[in-house]
Amino acid sequence: MTLDNRLGRTIMLQGTASDVGKSILTTALCRIWVQDGWKVAPFKSQNMSLNSYVTVDGKEIGRAQGMQADACRIQATTDMNPILLKPKRDMESQVVVHGVPFADYDARLYREEFLVGAETIVKESIDRLRRQYEIVVMEGAGSPAEVNLKDRDIVNMRMAQWADAPVLLVGDIDRGGVFASIIGTLEILSPEERDRVKGFIINKFRGDVSLLKPGLDWLEQKTGKPVLGVIPYLRDLNLEEEDSASLHLKRLDRKPNGREDVLDIAIIALPRISNFTDFDPLDKEQDVHLRYIRQPSEWGNPDAVLLPGSKNTMEDMLYLRESGLDRLIQRHAEAGKATAGICAGYQILGERLLDPDLVESRELEVAGLGLLPIVTTFSKHKTTVQVTGIARFGSYEGPIHGYEIHMGRTEFIRQIEHPFTIQAAGDRPNETPHLDGAMRNDGQIWGTYIHGIFHNDGFRRYWLNQLREAKGWSQHPKAYPFLEERDKAFDRLADHVRTHLDMKRLNQILLGEEYDV
Repeated sequence: MTLDNRLGRTIMLQGTASDVGKSILTTALCRIWVQDGWKVAPFKSQNMSLNSYVTVDGKEIGRAQGMQADACRIQATTDMNPILLKPKRDMESQVVVHGVPFADYDARLYREEFLVGAETIVKESIDRLRRQYEIVVMEGAGSPAEVNLKDRDIVNMRMAQWADAPVLLVGDIDRGGVFASIIGTLEILSPEERDRVKGFIINKFRGDVSLLKPGLDWLEQKTGKPVLGVIPYLRDLNLEEEDSASLHLKRLDRKPNGREDVLDIAIIALPRISNFTDFDPLDKEQDVHLRYIRQPSEWGNPDAVLLPGSKNTMEDMLYLRESGLDRLIQRHAEAGKATAGICAGYQILGERLLDPDLVESRELEVAGLGLLPIVTTFSKHKTTVQVTGIARFGSYEGPIHGYEIHMGRTEFIRQIEHPFTIQAAGDRPNETPHLDGAMRNDGQIWGTYIHGIFHNDGFRRYWLNQLREAKGWSQHPKAYPFLEERDKAFDRLADHVRTHLDMKRLNQILLGEEYDV
């Protein structure tokens, strides 16, 4: 395949609905074309997610685009996701533009005020990417057939038109009705939009594809467009999820591999949970049973309790109190059992949460769990930065890396140990080291602002072995090599999709060449 290197080619994946697999298929195509020797970048003009990613220059984008950049083996930039919506409460989101908070909007004002000028933002971003890369793999959002949103669309068909991108329409056969969803989507599109759709991908298939062939033949005859592939459902992919809707998949009631020496680790599923991918590495350890708790009836008898990030710390603290989970967490900690928090979870472990400017919520002050001697005050300034440093945790000392995303400033009202030292922030390696987090003397209760702390294999294994020792079990000698296995997962995904996709025809579509249905 030969590309015009003056301006990168574009291709766009759109879906018949949300959660049909657009992000994962975009990731697969990114890695496939990288394997084939091309300079590739991902792009999604507008993303709504509480699972975010911090770029090397300290800007915030959607987690999926960060993952896709990793699949491309390039540094992520805000041009790959120039507009990020982070829901704060029902019908209201923080709008992040090029990685920096812009304003909070409800759905109506966002549509009536912000989207008017958003066209320029996304056009400039895709143009910059096309000048830097040979292929830009674009991802839509939701469905292009949402007729109530089309006149202000900046993420589906109008975006494809602006970028001169052929469109692949993805349908999810696992949810049923895939042929109706594809035909229905096409019927709602305008003639010009239908012409831009160059083929279909049927995703998440389980079963014998020969039984599906009559339907595939009918679809091609009905539409005059090719089915480019039927992608079988791929289990245990080991790539992070973007949305908290996927958390129901993690409510496992089993012991991995039938082992008896398995740690029961419970994560509090806050209503506004964010960056829950912090805990993915724990889920891969063979001696861990990871589960998400939403209500007291699910408590059980966990060996450790973890509090995650949140987009609205104060309201989620009120949720803990109203649900009764706050008392269970406090009793767990008072019994000397492991309790930890990351970002908002760290703030919640403290004594007070203050919001004098009503940045986070409609409350001026909320009492925390009172497990750490800290007070957090929220302000309009947002910290977003990649960090590296050292963990000094019990007898463990080793390097760590991660990132921070928070709007709170935490102060210590009594002397306490700090388990982490930040030595470098973003692209500033000579920054004066500073202390992060707080830890009770026995190490059983601790918190940190460092997202991704459990992605550090050495620290993660040490912490888990401390839990094992508390139960009288022997230490496990080796950590799961999470980041190494993650890169292998990109290749596994690419090989899987390549096997089931008509790459010859897809390359013809990318180049704008004629092909036979």
